[in-house]
Amino acid sequence: MTVDLLETKGCVVRGCEDGATGLATILAQPPTLALIDIGLPVLDGYQVASRIRAAGRKEVFLVAMTGYGQPDDQQRARDAGFDLHLTKPVTMALLQTAISASQRPRAAGSTPSRSTRSS
Repeated sequence: MTVDLLETKGCVVRGCEDGATGLATILAQPPTLALIDIGLPVLDGYQVASRIRAAGRKEVFLVAMTGYGQPDDQQRARDAGFDLHLTKPVTMALLQTAISASQRPRAAGSTPSRSTRSS
């Protein structure tokens, strides 16, 4: 569903079936924005984000997508290196928020601090 929504907005979308494949894809061809589900098999979303950041890929805007929206979940996403935390169900309005946020210039060394949930 998310892929379909993004494609209707003209986004180029690459989907991956697990965290390890997603990590390899992002490192090989870094996108502007990566929507990463926390509950991925093989490597979870937190591991994927941490490894992307450890590889020095600070330019990729990382968005956590999860059903977990408690403050501890949001903090864990920030600690892993996510720039934005979206709580499912993710609407087109939330996806547009993520796209817009990924296009804004970021200060060097800035830390992620945003969390958005569907209402």
